[in-house]
Amino acid sequence: MKAPARPRVDATSPAALGLVAVLLAASGFWALRQADAVRDDPSVRNAALTDSAATSEVKGAVADMVGKVFSFNYTDPARTQKAAQDALTGNAVRQYEEIFAKVRSDAPKAKTVLSTRVTDSAVTTLTGDRAVVLVFADQQTTRTSDGTSTHAPAMLTVTAVHRHGHWRITALDPFTGR
Repeated sequence: MKAPARPRVDATSPAALGLVAVLLAASGFWALRQADAVRDDPSVRNAALTDSAATSEVKGAVADMVGKVFSFNYTDPARTQKAAQDALTGNAVRQYEEIFAKVRSDAPKAKTVLSTRVTDSAVTTLTGDRAVVLVFADQQTTRTSDGTSTHAPAMLTVTAVHRHGHWRITALDPFTGR
């Protein structure tokens, strides 16, 4: 006697097709989660690592703004004030006042000229319209009252935003060495 034949599962049977659909949906869901994880990685969103043109643009704009707002001539204080109004916004206005108030008050007495030149900078983060830039600068202070001149390095972190076609500084964090 022959053994009874077992029922065969046909590849086109509803059960087999349902199983294939479930497996495809599960693998699609897994692939979507993996893609989201890659997009959520901060290094992928940081254009400072991938967009040299945008990085160069923000470096140049921040260097120009820092050079202007941290330079001061006792004979023309309005020039620095205008530069600060054009470049600073948000918390940076208050932070700048805390940093620069003494220079403005002491400069006329000593007839001081402060010149700030950015020597190097690095964009650490550039995401959308926001950038964080590490700035290295050389500051030269000349007191015309007694002819003395001093040089000092400066380092600060600048946060900037791009609004209406221009970069503006929103935060200043000087490194004081403390």
